[in-house]
Amino acid sequence: MPTLSYSLLVIAGCALVTWLSRILPFVLLKKTNLPKPVLDYLSFVPIVIMSALWFSSLFVQHLGQLPGLNVNNFLASVPTVLAAIISKNLLIVVIVGIISLALIQLIL
Repeated sequence: MPTLSYSLLVIAGCALVTWLSRILPFVLLKKTNLPKPVLDYLSFVPIVIMSALWFSSLFVQHLGQLPGLNVNNFLASVPTVLAAIISKNLLIVVIVGIISLALIQLIL
């Protein structure tokens, strides 16, 4: 069984690695000008990440079967996608998504 000091050391190490992996690219690329094709490619990264997170939450995996649809998340994503199309504001999209999922879970 790990001791408290070992656990705290592991937590601090994980925090440091996480912090470095998020800050280091900004520090290294701060004074560099990237070529336009690289900037164009990187502009799609947030869209791809959000799409991957969205699709992974829409489906539930069952071992040995095809993934099934998570009905609650699917129903909540309909008004959320509409809010994204209409507002194009991330804060509004997140708020609509949270409220829709809360209402759906309250009703169902």
